[in-house]
Amino acid sequence: MTTEDVFLIMFVIAMAVAIAMRHLRLPYTVGLVAAGLLLGLVHLFPAPVLDKNLLFSIFLPGLIFEAAFHIEFQELWRNRLTITALAVPGVIASTVLIAVSLAPLANALGVSAGVTWRHALVFGALISATDPIAVVSLFRNFGVPRRLSVLIDGESLLNDGTSIVFFTLSLSIFAGAGVNPRALGLDFVAIVGTGALIGVAIGLAVSTVLRHVEDPMIEVSLTMIAAYGSFITAEHLDYSGVIATVAAGILCGNYGARTGMSPSTRVAAETFWEFLAFALNSVVFLLIGLEVSIHDLLASWRPITAAWLIVTLARALVVQAVWSTVSLTRERFSWPWSLLLTWGGLRGALPMVLALGLPPDFPFREQIVSVTFGVVTLSILGQGVTMLPLLRRLGIVRAEADDDAYELLRGELHTAAAALEEIERLAMLNSRAPEVIEQLTTEYRARIVALREEMGKLTVTLGPLRARELRQTRHHLLLVEKQQAVEAYNRGVLSSMIHERLVANIDARLLELESNEAAAPAVTQSGNAVHP
Repeated sequence: MTTEDVFLIMFVIAMAVAIAMRHLRLPYTVGLVAAGLLLGLVHLFPAPVLDKNLLFSIFLPGLIFEAAFHIEFQELWRNRLTITALAVPGVIASTVLIAVSLAPLANALGVSAGVTWRHALVFGALISATDPIAVVSLFRNFGVPRRLSVLIDGESLLNDGTSIVFFTLSLSIFAGAGVNPRALGLDFVAIVGTGALIGVAIGLAVSTVLRHVEDPMIEVSLTMIAAYGSFITAEHLDYSGVIATVAAGILCGNYGARTGMSPSTRVAAETFWEFLAFALNSVVFLLIGLEVSIHDLLASWRPITAAWLIVTLARALVVQAVWSTVSLTRERFSWPWSLLLTWGGLRGALPMVLALGLPPDFPFREQIVSVTFGVVTLSILGQGVTMLPLLRRLGIVRAEADDDAYELLRGELHTAAAALEEIERLAMLNSRAPEVIEQLTTEYRARIVALREEMGKLTVTLGPLRARELRQTRHHLLLVEKQQAVEAYNRGVLSSMIHERLVANIDARLLELESNEAAAPAVTQSGNAVHP
């Protein structure tokens, strides 16, 4: 069986699992990992090895660029304090907490006698980051509030790069390099900062070319060059390829696509990257399941469980520290959101690849690989399956039955209104008998009135639905205001100074709206407030 045959079979399986998970209303990433575990038991076909070359050459650049391409820079900037705190000092704190907790516990359990803090530091560095491949795909389909999604997306994009850097530095410390905080800080700034500069340079170059090209196929191909070119260039120069790709993706999505692409080309580019991300996610999560051996997990269940508990507790402490810090700023968010940020800290393919990339003579390498695989599996299956019930319990999302009923009524109202418009058009053309037009007009107007009454009853019954929709509509209207301000400036109606003041005022109102939404008490499905 050729490699092409294997990937074709995997893609077919991945699509079947995605369809099944859609009907079961479960994250399809969880189903893919479970399917991979089962396929690994029966050995249906030889699975490709999920190594560093495969992940870094194919999966990671595309997935990170897609997430960065679709994220709004202004939303990222408005939440910069929270995202940066989670992605940089948060990763450092999590690594240290895991290291100081795991070393004595491993020796106490008797599973790995002789483990020192240096061994545990390496494990803490490779397991600390929330993997964007796992987090972004999981939350995208759950309908969480926009700001919460931005926090999760933004953190996962940045801490992936910082985790790789800290993992490299931890290996240097283990090899005998002195622990010099100043030197480590300078190395981190150099690796991350230069990676960002490389991404900015390539993103600007591609954005400039986009303004002079009018071929959709070439323009989409240029975004591919930006994604993989920035990653490969930075990695080749020993800087952060992840950070370079994030910078290139944000620039191409927020500047290049808006100034150099026609509306139809931008839709084509967004559709292409959404499909590519879905395809890459499908294969990589299936490979995670295929890479894990259930027998090895069962044999090492004690250290795996202990490590998962420590990793989750470290994540909780970091999130709570950040929550306490930003609670006094305009970036404050509610305590239920902090629970979601904690439980949403899933681990994915990256920790497994970093563990497999440890030198063959690294002490306790096999134990580290086994525990890493176990923590990743527990994270995806355990936290992934329970995420939607937790979202409902905290009132972050509505139950599917409520969603379906409301969406159905809104869809029927939309189609009935469209039909009424068509009836009015036919009446103007005199293409139907007046009696027919009058009868159908009466029927559809009565239907629209009945549908509006039903929607009113539903919003009253659900309680928080009306308030949520009001916030969403206000957010939409503020974005419309901002777009009009930009267009007025481009037409010369507004001066530069007035335009900047007007946009700053709208941004402040947006941030206030998002902050009030985050600070509001969560609401259960019955409409009762849940007080932290």
